[in-house]
Amino acid sequence: MSGRTKVAIIGSGNIGTDLMIKVMRMAERLEMAAMVGIDPDSDGLARARRMGVATTHEGLEGLTRLPGYADIGIVFDATSAGAHARHDAVLRRDGKRVIDLTPAAIGPYVVPVVNIDQHLGAANLNMVTCGGQATIPIVAAIRRVTPVAYGEIVASISSRSAGPGTRANIDEFTETTSRAIEQVGGAERGKAIIILNPAEPPLVMRDTVMCLAADADPQAIADSVERMVAEVQRYVPGYRLKQAVQIDRIGDNNPVRIPGLGDRTGLKVSVFLEVEGAAHYLPAYAGNLDIMTSAALATAERLAAA
Repeated sequence: MSGRTKVAIIGSGNIGTDLMIKVMRMAERLEMAAMVGIDPDSDGLARARRMGVATTHEGLEGLTRLPGYADIGIVFDATSAGAHARHDAVLRRDGKRVIDLTPAAIGPYVVPVVNIDQHLGAANLNMVTCGGQATIPIVAAIRRVTPVAYGEIVASISSRSAGPGTRANIDEFTETTSRAIEQVGGAERGKAIIILNPAEPPLVMRDTVMCLAADADPQAIADSVERMVAEVQRYVPGYRLKQAVQIDRIGDNNPVRIPGLGDRTGLKVSVFLEVEGAAHYLPAYAGNLDIMTSAALATAERLAAA
């Protein structure tokens, strides 16, 4: 383990536990140093202890009292948007790099394949949301070919994969994802919708991306999207297109009215995605959680390599 960056995870729930297993099985530059929770009987803390990881059920205060705290370089926060603000103040004071898996958005939005290299010096990096990690790469892929006036995404996830944290942060999900579609994806205006699907058996995460883009070569747009999908698959193997990219022309005779932007013409680009989880800890249908932990791991690996 010599030379690896030591990391801690705050939050011993589904996301934190899945991330811990990913770090221990897949990380090339990271070493799992501590798992932090508030429930002494949580499965995440029990698994961490069995895997030889230092644990505390006393939250962030407990982490700061662990003998190896000074050696930890990166801390993942997998709790809630409200708790993250308190955690960030302490961790920054202590010189820790923070990767935020909540919708708190204290630091810059980061989607690894789009903009990680722009934020290597940031003290806090926000992983947007599961919907953002799945769809913003597609908006950015279209934007690198032609300007995007409007980007709308619909993220459909299984109700079973939406825990208390996800349900408590629905408003933050839509607001954070909408802003990130603009700030990271490059759309002039963004909108995000999340659907909790109660279907049984549970369905994997599915995402729809619809963009209104300036006129360009349709094949160039489709090729750019397919290249981006391949780039995301490097760290999320279960990320895939459900069908070929759909492109329709919107002419002057039938313009689309976008609130705040007026009537627009151009190309309507529709992309349909599916995200299947790697099932390291969570069921394969929980692709919404898997893409968050996979993106967080990819971000931390890049920080450790910088």
